[in-house]
Amino acid sequence: MLIADLREMNPQELKERTKQFALRVMRLVDALPKTPKGKAIAGQLVRSGTSVAANYRAACRGRSKAEFISKIGVVEEEADETALWLELIVADRLLPEKKVASLLREANELVAIMAASYISASRAQQSTSSRNSQSAIRSQKSAIRT
Repeated sequence: MLIADLREMNPQELKERTKQFALRVMRLVDALPKTPKGKAIAGQLVRSGTSVAANYRAACRGRSKAEFISKIGVVEEEADETALWLELIVADRLLPEKKVASLLREANELVAIMAASYISASRAQQSTSSRNSQSAIRSQKSAIRT
């Protein structure tokens, strides 16, 4: 999916996408070798990969814009961490690259989506804060004049 297509993706669709991502990560983890390094990466990968979906859901339930922004930042970090573990799997040849490639691509797309969402929400919050501050200053000036 292209970043430009994101404007058409609603939160429910993104919840489903992150859930499917978590399920795919869980299936991939089952395929990892049962060696010490395979088990270590499996544990890290399953935690970060499932955290993407869990934290996105939490972001959608955020009680404030600041809470949403914070959670989206966590989702971005977890998706990026998942990409790292997938890269390590390929680099160390724990699984064939073609078995990991589409999941790695999805992890990188989710990083991009969450980064764009974080930036957009942060800008909107700053814009609102700026407008509220200017309005408060005008009110104070008006109160002083009367």
